[in-house]
Amino acid sequence: MTGVPENPAPTPPPDRHSPRRGARRAARAPGGRLGARCCRAVGEEARRVGRSLRAVVRGPGRERDLVVQSLKAAAAALLAWVVAKVWLGDPMALMAPWVALVMVQATVYSSLLRAGQQCAAIGAGTLLASGAQAVTGGTLSALALSLPVLMLLANWSRFGDQGIYGATTAVFTLATGSVSVASVGHRLWQTALGAVIGLAVNAFVLPPIHLRDVRENLAAVAREAGDVLCAVAGGLRGGDWDGGTAAEWSRGSARLERRLETLHSARRWSRESLRLTAGPLRALRRPPSPVPPETEDERWSRVTGHVRALTRTLAVAADQDRAPERPDSAVLRTYADLLELIARACHAESGRLLGADTADESGGGEPEAKRGELHRRLQDGLREHAGRAAAPVTVLGSLLLQAESLWAETVPGAASGAAPGRARGREGEAGPARDAEAEPASARDASPADPGPGSAPERASRPASDPATGPAPGPLSGPASRTAAE
Repeated sequence: MTGVPENPAPTPPPDRHSPRRGARRAARAPGGRLGARCCRAVGEEARRVGRSLRAVVRGPGRERDLVVQSLKAAAAALLAWVVAKVWLGDPMALMAPWVALVMVQATVYSSLLRAGQQCAAIGAGTLLASGAQAVTGGTLSALALSLPVLMLLANWSRFGDQGIYGATTAVFTLATGSVSVASVGHRLWQTALGAVIGLAVNAFVLPPIHLRDVRENLAAVAREAGDVLCAVAGGLRGGDWDGGTAAEWSRGSARLERRLETLHSARRWSRESLRLTAGPLRALRRPPSPVPPETEDERWSRVTGHVRALTRTLAVAADQDRAPERPDSAVLRTYADLLELIARACHAESGRLLGADTADESGGGEPEAKRGELHRRLQDGLREHAGRAAAPVTVLGSLLLQAESLWAETVPGAASGAAPGRARGREGEAGPARDAEAEPASARDASPADPGPGSAPERASRPASDPATGPAPGPLSGPASRTAAE
């Protein structure tokens, strides 16, 4: 021993980030990941509830309609209980509010239909359970005898989604322990009473008329179509789009198709909500508000199809393993300007459907003049590409064809050669412009009174390389048309 004290072991410096690292390790654990996902799901659901509550307070809409229908169903059940239990003192008063609660459906017609189906199902369940009890003399054997038959009847299409009430009624009937003619009569009577009360409340207290949903969904289709076209135009103008960008455009068009399905569903609900209610409302001088005609649905269905075809073409063009050569960036920037012009027309149509003043956006001849200039530049680019290589012409010709179709469907007066600013497909009009959807927009630009040498019939019969008039101004012309067709 030298007496020299030994040096103590050096202590590690404190880890200031250890709590954070521990939190990250906990988050990476399976239980931590599950908890994080649950928290995100709960937060997202809370935000949705908050948006719905704000929509209820903000004004009329789907959310407020749901609140009204829910309160009507609760009021119908309370009224049925008061009538059956308090006023009549019926021992089977439970059946009346139960049936009344289910009778408040989304439309008066569906309430009447469900009333008949549920009364028939409950009657079948009560009678079969009572008969099985009388035959077997025991609850278990009566259930074993009646439930298989009732469950088979529940799948009968005539009962709709009300067939299951036959089996549940049989269980309730046999669970009471006493089955008699009087109890069966009370149960059927209370079922009819609840159906009448529920149907009356739904029909006479703020009857549901689903007309607003059609207009809102139609405007949403127009708005989302414009959003997709704006996104495509921005990507093409930037020039750095790839397969991932094209996939995002395809997802946008898929969302547009789902919105179109929602529009078709809203249209069906609109037609059903006017059954049995349109006549009484007119008699009370409260006629239902007009809705856009169904031809508008057809028009925006075609627009959705063109947008879908456009995004598919771009997705193929972005795939280096499948696609031919892309067009030049300058031509794609011009095409982006055309798509942006069409997108503005879609947004203007959306505002018109919601009652906004869109005269400044869609009126006047400036959009048509700008479209004509862009179309001319794209035709020049198409001919230039056709003179160099055939591969880019396929992509550009397909894109130009879809843009021409979109312009003819979305811009007021473009398809019929009407005066600028005249809205096509207006509510209550026959919409003759939509009858000519297959005719190219360039062929419709000519005046029908003076066909001249550039009329559509003559252009159709004249070769594309006619030196007298030059290439035809359709979506595809000259050698480009032959290459794109191939």
